Amino acid sequence: MSSRSHRPSPLALVLLVLLAEQPMHPYRMRELIKERAKDRVANVAQRNSVYQTVERLDRVGLIRVRNTARDEGRPERTVYELTEAGSRTVVEWLRELLSTPATEFPAFPAALASMLIMEPAEVLACLRTRADTLERSLDESLAEVTGLPRIFGLEEEYAQAVGRAEVAWLRSVVKDFESGELTWTHDKLLSYAAGHSD
Repeated sequence: MSSRSHRPSPLALVLLVLLAEQPMHPYRMRELIKERAKDRVANVAQRNSVYQTVERLDRVGLIRVRNTARDEGRPERTVYELTEAGSRTVVEWLRELLSTPATEFPAFPAALASMLIMEPAEVLACLRTRADTLERSLDESLAEVTGLPRIFGLEEEYAQAVGRAEVAWLRSVVKDFESGELTWTHDKLLSYAAGHSD
């Protein structure tokens, strides 16, 4: 697999980086992701996602089976290691991801673009809830990494900066809804759409 022909998923990237440290089995990979709080950047909520990603990385030659072991009283575990192609690819992916902004399509902007079918009061309530929930989540996440050397928490630092900016923006939009500056009626929307349908 060429690194240029495949944009990595966050999980694939994290798994390759773990295997660059040392060979290990998928269960250990998942546990390390959770222990190191990397589950904030790579979704491992479903155990199968790690196994499926490992199988895909193996299939395309970025990792390979090193050995299979069975500890007493435990199921057989397959230990994987990075291949030379995997070592090159993970560095290429990192260079690209760190240097090149990507066009991404998160769900929240799509919801903002589509919210006009709802009533303004309901949108206001949803945005208030989002701001409160996000602020609580950011506070909890910050508490979990406080005291760690900065290099181990740069992804959280980034998440905090982006998240705090979103909270500030949400609060300003909520304020504009509350003042009446930001509102709509379905009749006005239909009239606007009719006038701009050419």
